[in-house]
Amino acid sequence: MNLLRIIQNSGVPIYQQIAGQFRENILTGKYKQGEFLPSIRGLAKDLRISVITTMKAYEELEKQGLVTAVQGKGYYINAQDSDMLKEQHMRKMEEHLLNAISAARIAGIQSSELIDVLKMLLETEDNLN
Repeated sequence: MNLLRIIQNSGVPIYQQIAGQFRENILTGKYKQGEFLPSIRGLAKDLRISVITTMKAYEELEKQGLVTAVQGKGYYINAQDSDMLKEQHMRKMEEHLLNAISAARIAGIQSSELIDVLKMLLETEDNLN
């Protein structure tokens, strides 16, 4: 399952792009507890990148506690604590909301109008689900 997309000129190191996308896929449940990540060599070949870059991405995920290395087998997904997952999503949501607030301020949009837009988007989303 290769859900990764690498942007060569993004300014973000490739290993961080890989780690970030795996983190997102793990936290959203696209990868399940106990599932193994693609082999380091296999992923490097698929993405046409260095094995060292792939290894660095996996080591980053291991530092974050998302995966565990098993000698001779590769990296598997750790159980994700639901409180940790919620906290990760809260941080991401806050970051996006701060960006929205900043854009609203630049555009001269008042707080009440911004809140109305958020309510409308929530209602639209609720109606789609």
